[in-house]
Amino acid sequence: MRSIKKIHNAVSSPIADLITYRALPTNSIDHIDPFLFLNHHGYQEYSENNNGLPFGPHPHRGFETVTFILKGDLTHKDSSGWESVIKAGGVQWMTAGKGLIHAEISSDEFKRNGGELELLQLWVNLPAKHKMTEPNYKGLQEEDIPQLSLDSGKVKLAAVSGNWEDKKSAFEPLNDIQLATLYFAEGGKYSVEIPSERNIFFYVVKGNLKVNGKEAKIHNLVELGNDGKKLEIEALEESILLLGHAVPFNEPIVAQGPFVMNSQQEIQQAFQDYQNGKFGDWNG
Repeated sequence: MRSIKKIHNAVSSPIADLITYRALPTNSIDHIDPFLFLNHHGYQEYSENNNGLPFGPHPHRGFETVTFILKGDLTHKDSSGWESVIKAGGVQWMTAGKGLIHAEISSDEFKRNGGELELLQLWVNLPAKHKMTEPNYKGLQEEDIPQLSLDSGKVKLAAVSGNWEDKKSAFEPLNDIQLATLYFAEGGKYSVEIPSERNIFFYVVKGNLKVNGKEAKIHNLVELGNDGKKLEIEALEESILLLGHAVPFNEPIVAQGPFVMNSQQEIQQAFQDYQNGKFGDWNG
């Protein structure tokens, strides 16, 4: 059984009129290698004729963004030419690699009609050997993501990446990053064995869960030790969990603004390359 080192609280960090809780990094935890950053946007309701999301064109280099659309929609556009509108239940996986410019905005339909909005954005590091890989993007709707029904239907697992219950997932990332979203009815149980050398990412999106005997509620990030394999999870009420695991890269992490590299020199180079137009053209 994995030990629980600490249960961290996400901090309120609104962006314009967007309700946002940041689970990583906070004053109590910097990262869970290779998971670097998590913003939980919403839940909130937008009225008709709204401005939508505030994430206009901005650059990235050196890592990947995985965005989970729980409610509402998300339009992705980038300087490599990828564009898509992903709706509730879908996921966007973007490999920034050597650099691109992208925007994450609401669809025209959402801005016109309003509605519910809730998103998670997770930053996953890339190892040094992949920092300067070619950028890539893939957006999948809910129906394109394998759904597993567990515990007599009380638990639904959306297999985002890796291998869950011997089922292949929707995305095949460059590195062995396993990610899933789990939806629990009250009383639903899920247990899984994860090799002890892998770091676990465990964030409660909604509700109240018991994990290895400890309670974790909405906006809690559970930091687990590397001293066992088993996770036993039980929902004390209807709940949603973002669960991931990976072998840590154990490389230097230098993060500044929208760039995550291995040295300060590489960060300076990233700013220089961006200013010199090497991240592609933005024709948003």
